[in-house]
Amino acid sequence: MLGLNSLARKVFGTTNDRKVKAARRVVAAINALEPEYEALSDDDIRARTQSFRDRHAAGESLDDLLPEAFANVREAAKRALGLRPFDVQLLGGIVLHEGKIAEMKTGEGKTLVATMPVYLNALTGKGVHVVTVNDYLARRDAEWMGKVYNFLGLSVGVIVPGIDDAARKAAYACDVTYATNNELGFDYLRDNMKFSLDEMVQRGHAYAIVDEVDSILVDEARTPLIISGPTQDQSELYVALDKVIPQLGEDAYEKDEKQRSVALTDEGNEAVEQILRETGLLGEGTSLYDPGSVTLVHHVNQALRAHILFQKDRDYIVKGGKVVIIDEFTGRMMEGRRYGDGLHQALEAKESVAIQPENVTLASITFQNYFRLYGKLAGMTGTALTEAEEFMSIYGLDVVEIPTNVAVARVDEDDQVFRTAPEKTAAIIEAIKDARERKQPVLVGTTSIEKSEHLSAELKRLGIPHQVLNARYHEQEAHIIAQAGRPGAVTIATNMAGRGTDIKLGGNAEMMIDDALQGVEGDEARAEIAARIEAEVEKGRQEALAAGGLWVIGTERHESRRIDNQLRGRSGRQGDPGRSTFFLSLQDDLMRIFGSDRLDSMLQRLGLQEGEAIIHPWVNKAIEKAQKRVEARNFDIRKNILKYDDVMNDQRKAIFEQRLDIMEADDVSETVRDMRHAVIEEIVARHIPKRAYADQWDTDGLEEEVQRILAHPFPVKEWADEEGVDDETISERLIEETDRLYDAKVAEIERQHGDGVMRQEEKRELLRILDHHWREHIIMLDHLRSVIGFRGYAQRDPLNEYKSEAFQLFDELLNQLRRDVTARLSALRPLTEEELAERQRMIAEFEARMRAEAERAAAQQALGAAVRSGATAGVAAGAGEAAAEGDVALAVDPEDVESWGKVSRNAPCPCGSGKKYKHCHGKLN
Repeated sequence: MLGLNSLARKVFGTTNDRKVKAARRVVAAINALEPEYEALSDDDIRARTQSFRDRHAAGESLDDLLPEAFANVREAAKRALGLRPFDVQLLGGIVLHEGKIAEMKTGEGKTLVATMPVYLNALTGKGVHVVTVNDYLARRDAEWMGKVYNFLGLSVGVIVPGIDDAARKAAYACDVTYATNNELGFDYLRDNMKFSLDEMVQRGHAYAIVDEVDSILVDEARTPLIISGPTQDQSELYVALDKVIPQLGEDAYEKDEKQRSVALTDEGNEAVEQILRETGLLGEGTSLYDPGSVTLVHHVNQALRAHILFQKDRDYIVKGGKVVIIDEFTGRMMEGRRYGDGLHQALEAKESVAIQPENVTLASITFQNYFRLYGKLAGMTGTALTEAEEFMSIYGLDVVEIPTNVAVARVDEDDQVFRTAPEKTAAIIEAIKDARERKQPVLVGTTSIEKSEHLSAELKRLGIPHQVLNARYHEQEAHIIAQAGRPGAVTIATNMAGRGTDIKLGGNAEMMIDDALQGVEGDEARAEIAARIEAEVEKGRQEALAAGGLWVIGTERHESRRIDNQLRGRSGRQGDPGRSTFFLSLQDDLMRIFGSDRLDSMLQRLGLQEGEAIIHPWVNKAIEKAQKRVEARNFDIRKNILKYDDVMNDQRKAIFEQRLDIMEADDVSETVRDMRHAVIEEIVARHIPKRAYADQWDTDGLEEEVQRILAHPFPVKEWADEEGVDDETISERLIEETDRLYDAKVAEIERQHGDGVMRQEEKRELLRILDHHWREHIIMLDHLRSVIGFRGYAQRDPLNEYKSEAFQLFDELLNQLRRDVTARLSALRPLTEEELAERQRMIAEFEARMRAEAERAAAQQALGAAVRSGATAGVAAGAGEAAAEGDVALAVDPEDVESWGKVSRNAPCPCGSGKKYKHCHGKLN
């Protein structure tokens, strides 16, 4: 008997079915417009863009414009790219416009799908960001899809590393901007460290479409973006502590692979203390857990983590004398990213490479909080349903599964589970041999570089040709993946998320033609080469189809089902046949962590022979359960990180909004005045408590602090001795006197230096001091975060404790900001008459030098021109008379250096090159 839910799904369809059905009605409206748009000229298509903009400005909603706008893009894509979006691509575009995640299988053309909602939302004039996982895809998609946007009259920009702020600002000013998540996040942080609005490059966060949304918003969400600055060098400490860990036995620490944590045992603590005393790092009679040893304990723990938890070629690689992090989900190198809290330095010490100084955080944000800045957010990927709860919980994003254009013909086989890793490897190699004999292309997915290279070594030993794709060969990934569908090809890949290049059966003709045509001249020769390659690819495609399509072999189950699905999804694109098989062993990490011992003993009792595998749907279900548990744990970790980061995020937004207000204001004198008044009232209240008798007042302390902060000797003690004076009277007098003195000082400074100088100085100091205290505050919150968990032992909620203390720290930040701004601006003073006269004399001298230099340069230039044009010696001499005496000889021969005499370093070179002398013959070696 069917359950009620199952019955409802059969009668009404799933929630996903109903969403797709509603979107299909809009697709029908778009399709009905196709004949009308096909009849338009190219100029008419472009003119529609301005027409849509005008209608939207007049009050028509984007939803109302959607059918016409999508029809316009479809026609532009047909003409600019020769591609006509299918109905399922229109469905995906509608879902993206609605601010949801479109799950579309590999090969369904997500890149083209994005053009329709991007165009529609760009009509607002607020700019649309398309987010990619790497720079290659940002450049490729901007250039490729840019043909459609340019055809429609939209501007396209791309943000890649290495471009300057002017180029970034121009790219963000475009209607459509392609960029990686890292570049967007760092630009946001850098913008909020700028000192004027003109220097900021971003112009808001209206709408973003995130490609490979699961990779960016889930996998990378645990690592915050951090802009940091160096602290003092502690290389010797890291090296010394690195030598301690190898001296410890296995009983010195406890390792939890599930939680990915390691901690010293009591025996380990004693052993470490003994070693540190012997090396002089810990004084006699002191303990690791004395308050003065906190930093030492921290670095011991990081050295322990570096040795026990982090493996070379799995978590990181050593390249060019540097430790480079490997993204555990994509297998890519994360150039420029470093572990924090001294962990990266511990890894550098472990690998005996140069240790970079540890940095302090200047600004930071998580991807979760960055992408929640957008008014509307959407995403697309081949695998999102397994993380649907997380997308809704953290980002408010609904996931809609878009049906494929052609039904998936791939066969997903049950897992084959072997007892040992060598048995599994032998079975994988036999499977590869079998596929090669039948000319079936094979894609082998591994979970680490180390395992890729181990399998590669085995294949090399047996003489089996293959390609390896991992972080070591990142640059060639597009080419390797593009050819992985050729008959009999064997490709080993470390994770497959967000590669951005389809595996086409027979090979990727476009990429092969592009490579073959490099340097080939002549249309006829180029056409002949292209035709030959296309014929070869088509022949190879037929051979691969006959062999059963692409066979995906997984060498291990990943912690996340989504990563396994990404690997599987590489086969069976656009209705092609294909198959996928996972080969596992009880020694695999996932199997070992989740109780393979019991299963191993059971298999031995059942008489499983060496080389035999157990294959059953029940095993698949058991593995899936283990993966779900790991996914739930990782989700909890990310949620917990977000809860803590939300506390800082609220404060971050308040500070960044305050900075923006300051930069937008022409005059912050009222803000400065209010701060000064608040400081005065706070100082007085601290030294003269409410309802305290006069003999309890601390007038000495008050007078001292007033002079220190307000930079003027006010007679506070005299005022306090007057009859009937209370704290309010003293506050009012101080406020009145400081306002009068400050206004007089401003007037005098502006008389000396020009109008508006003091207003600019106030703004600059306010921003500088705000930034300084915000950076100090971030460090304080980091330290608080690292120890707040211990409050749980006292039955207090660490998160509530963190919120409470973070609020107190933020309140103190604001108080200190007011005090420092007041003290700094109070200390400014006009120049004395002597200083002013000296300053004017120096300016006059400088201007005279500049005039003389300009005159000499002009004379040198005239002389050089005369010589180059073959003028007579008399003309050359006449030009030379204008030069300062002794700077250049009159009879100058460009070929004879001896004839030049003494040449001014900033003058044109007498050789006639047109360069300055200091950049030419006068260049210092």
